[in-house]
Amino acid sequence: GVPMTVKESFDIAGLPTTWGVPEQRHNIPTRDAVVVQRLRAAGAVVMGKTNVPRMLDDWQSYNAIYGTMNNPWDLARAPGGSSGGSAAALAAGLTALECGTYIGGSIRQPAHACGVFGHKPSWGVVASSAPAMTDIACNGPLSRSAGDLALALDVLAGPDLLDTTMALALPDAVRGPKGLRVAIRAEDAATRTDAEVTAAMLAAGRALQKAGAKVSGTPRPEMDQAAAFEVYLGLLGAALFSRLPPEEHAAMLADAAALAPDDRLADARLLRSVGMSHGGWCTLHEERSRMRRGWAAFFRDWDVLICPSHAVVAQPHQHGVRDRDMRVTINGREESWTGMLFWPGVIGAMLLPETAAPLGFSAEGMPIGCQVVGPMHADRTTIAVAGMLEELLGGFRAPKGWA
Repeated sequence: GVPMTVKESFDIAGLPTTWGVPEQRHNIPTRDAVVVQRLRAAGAVVMGKTNVPRMLDDWQSYNAIYGTMNNPWDLARAPGGSSGGSAAALAAGLTALECGTYIGGSIRQPAHACGVFGHKPSWGVVASSAPAMTDIACNGPLSRSAGDLALALDVLAGPDLLDTTMALALPDAVRGPKGLRVAIRAEDAATRTDAEVTAAMLAAGRALQKAGAKVSGTPRPEMDQAAAFEVYLGLLGAALFSRLPPEEHAAMLADAAALAPDDRLADARLLRSVGMSHGGWCTLHEERSRMRRGWAAFFRDWDVLICPSHAVVAQPHQHGVRDRDMRVTINGREESWTGMLFWPGVIGAMLLPETAAPLGFSAEGMPIGCQVVGPMHADRTTIAVAGMLEELLGGFRAPKGWA
């Protein structure tokens, strides 16, 4: 009986699935996506869809079909993306539960921007609606509480039965903060993070430590995080650009060819992955696999890692500007918009579970959230730790004027 919505990109029989592309305005599926089938089978009332950016490719959520989704904390700001409509609808009380998608922070970043919870599952835990799962990409729930995330994950988890009938058995969650081993990564030398976001990570660590957890701000997996970001950008570009229409693909190839050889900004590194060969992808995948072993070794000593979901709080709308031309000010310095893929990317590329949890607010009154990261398939533990933070720090609070 729970009334809920899902991201516009999921098929619901009889409703348009457009991905915000005007040419797809009249694309009406005749069959529900796998996640919608599972939610309905569990008794959810899927009452509609929420807004997305065009091609799910922005941390803003507007398009030429449905217009602009605003952040209920400040209507002049974006709610994040690409599951921005999902997070905004939850924060505003328009829906009780949501299901979104992820490849570049699209669950955690809007959850952080709107002050709600979100879970990016271990890769492969929730079935894709496509015949083949896209690298890095996942489907996952968003909600107003960690408990609702856990409930939704139990409904959504499991492979597509067209592929296998093998049951999925995720490990049990940790029981409580006493004895929990928590590493805090409040900032990183490979990127720039707003000071208020950094402070919120440290405050979360202190709260868990006071509750009985073993907390340290120094442990790190043994790898070069700047190199991990390079790997992510290459893998992300290979996944994203493979689905571009031919004319857009050709235009991006031309843009990539025009880049200066010494341009090392994140925008340029991402653009250079257009037209990547299979051999190039295999090289990146092998490097990622080595890094994943480093993460596995790290999680033998630590149950979870807590770090920022995003480098800054929700930003003002910047419509009509290409990502590589957009800028954001962090600690008084101008940074590239695409460079903020660091926090979603260096962990997302490793296919690990990550749960977004609200921690508090900036001086301007905008939500700040973290991501709780765990070892592969420890989804229930990262959600449980998000629940501990909810209990210790207050969890979701509705924006003024919204239910």
